[in-house]
Amino acid sequence: MYGGSMSFPMDHQESIYAIIPEKKAPVVKPPRHVSKHSGMVPPTASTFHTKGTTVPALSNLEGLAQEKIVGDYSFRTIGGAPGSARNDPDSFMRSGAKTARVPLLAEVKRTHPELLKPTVCSARLKPTVPRSTERPLFNMMTSKNFVVANAVDTILAAPKRTQDVAKDYLHKEDYGKTPKYLEHIKRDIEHEYAYIDQLQKQSQEYQIANHKPQPLPEEDRLQLIGGLKAKWEQVN
Repeated sequence: MYGGSMSFPMDHQESIYAIIPEKKAPVVKPPRHVSKHSGMVPPTASTFHTKGTTVPALSNLEGLAQEKIVGDYSFRTIGGAPGSARNDPDSFMRSGAKTARVPLLAEVKRTHPELLKPTVCSARLKPTVPRSTERPLFNMMTSKNFVVANAVDTILAAPKRTQDVAKDYLHKEDYGKTPKYLEHIKRDIEHEYAYIDQLQKQSQEYQIANHKPQPLPEEDRLQLIGGLKAKWEQVN
């Protein structure tokens, strides 16, 4: 022991205990743990993948989601490779690439004539034009004198019957009787009066029950009389 410190000669010098070296046991690594759950399943009640979206603050509360609630954005990185956003001059939109060629009318008549037939035919508003072979009827005349016929019909027509008799209101069914709506109003007013009388009676009974005079106890009566006598003697 030097300078208050302890030295171990076995650490720096030969020792009988170190003549035969100890056999080092080989380190056996345990088998690597492999979870039975997929590593791509999002965590439960996670706050990831919700920034900048309409998803609430927490996602996958039930833990049933098998994929990310909000997918990754392809351009949400540090940046793409230089020139990756440049257009390829060889890949441009050709003429008619997104629209089909309109066939000619002759082609439609030859290949699909049923497409030219109307699905719904409107009704004719005017008569058809007469053909050149059709001939109108000539020399069709009548011997009826319409002036005389109208005059005869007017003379022989019976006059219309009009009822100018005034209505007699004295012979009505409900003459001299009180209308039904007035009876209903009168009945409602009677019910209201009865309800008000009942409330007033209950109020009077309550006041009588609470303000009814009660006899003074005997001890208080004697004490009150004694006090009055002492006051009388003091005054007189």
